[in-house]
Amino acid sequence: METALALILFACVALSTGEYSPDLIPVPGGMSGTGFTTGYWDCCKPSCSWRENLRNTSADPVTSCAIDGDTVLDPGAMSNCGGGPSYMCSNQQPFVVNSTLAYGFTGASFTGKVDYQLCCGCVLLSFIGELSHKKMVVQVTNTGADAAVNQFDLALPGAGVGINNGCISQWNAPPDGWGKRYGGVDTEAECSQLPWQLQEGCRFRFEFMESVPVPKVNFVQVECPKEIVDRSHCNLK
Repeated sequence: METALALILFACVALSTGEYSPDLIPVPGGMSGTGFTTGYWDCCKPSCSWRENLRNTSADPVTSCAIDGDTVLDPGAMSNCGGGPSYMCSNQQPFVVNSTLAYGFTGASFTGKVDYQLCCGCVLLSFIGELSHKKMVVQVTNTGADAAVNQFDLALPGAGVGINNGCISQWNAPPDGWGKRYGGVDTEAECSQLPWQLQEGCRFRFEFMESVPVPKVNFVQVECPKEIVDRSHCNLK
């Protein structure tokens, strides 16, 4: 009840500003808690793009793309980080809904290890502290062996490549990615180092997220908005 009320109050605040405010619907019995965010963009095929990693086997996996970042490939295509032709699609970057809400995609773990339980599910992230006036709805499209408990590794171009750097073969990125391997570029101006297809997503970290490093969040599972599903073509039911 408290979660549903909080979502209603958030919608009312956004409506009072005259901006578009979508209905965010909590999933009964869904995941919730407190966690923290990091960022990455390694250009590798997301792990939820493999059909065998989906809990809902009737769902389509997250789309993955050819080297152009746009042409959708067969789900069975091998990841470029394993020597194959399949990359993360460029449209799986964050995008702004209104001045206080954005949509995006994330790697996530709720167990502190490789964790596929919420592949294609969505969570509402309510930032704590400096960013407490901002929220994101993100879809879980990836996980990683180096993930911590309740970690959301937001898909943010220019935020670091992490363990793997598939951006070398796709965009001729430096060996450690743009900026630092963990942390990425330090300023919005450095986003110009990225290919134009990824620059808007890079600027998101400095504009919508106001350059706040690794903000903590409260999270609750919600139904995936259509705008997110239209990009990933996957939805956990």
